Amino acid sequence: MFPVKDNVPTRSFPVVTVALIAANFAVWIFYQLPHLNRSVVEYAYQPCEVVSSCPPGTAVGHTWPVTAFTSMFMHGSWLHILGNMLFLWIFGNNVEDAMGRGRFLVFYLLSGLVAIAAQTAVTLTLGTSIDAAVPTLGASGAVSGVLGAYLMLLPTARVLTLIFVVLIEVPAFLFLGFWFGFQLWEGGFSIVQPQTGGGVAFFAHIGGFVFGVLAVHPFIVRSPLRPRY
Repeated sequence: MFPVKDNVPTRSFPVVTVALIAANFAVWIFYQLPHLNRSVVEYAYQPCEVVSSCPPGTAVGHTWPVTAFTSMFMHGSWLHILGNMLFLWIFGNNVEDAMGRGRFLVFYLLSGLVAIAAQTAVTLTLGTSIDAAVPTLGASGAVSGVLGAYLMLLPTARVLTLIFVVLIEVPAFLFLGFWFGFQLWEGGFSIVQPQTGGGVAFFAHIGGFVFGVLAVHPFIVRSPLRPRY
């Protein structure tokens, strides 16, 4: 299930949303692709660093206060970055329009940090030392915060969605509710059956989304435009 577009206009060009997308692609293309493994070691985030519990021999790059930020702009594959940036483009422009550029940037970064904190707490509490040494990277935690904010601002907007090979308009509250429910389901299942998690940081998605839902209103400076029907 992939979003294609929504039906909500914006007042102005989403400068920060586009800049974030450009920054992510620039990091991926010019820094990561030439030396993917090295880039992950240097700037991806590892939960074990927070409590100095990384197993002996674990390759560790920069310190975790640095990688908590840098990991938000890194990805593991073309599919990873394309999916994250698609969601950011479709839902970020309207959230930026409601918050303003500066507030949106702060909100985005805070969402990413909360997402990392949520994943770290779960990994260190319920995972193994090996789990805690697995690099965490990607914009999805920050983007999840944007999704939570969008749900609160525009629940009745309609999202043109590709479901298998069919395009259908879905209310935003259904699309995002289904997305969040899937994260909860897969996150819970990854605890019961850790080997099935597929390396996806589901609790980062959950933490970012919940932060977006709870923290959106202090960042709002104006109401978003109404959906076009």
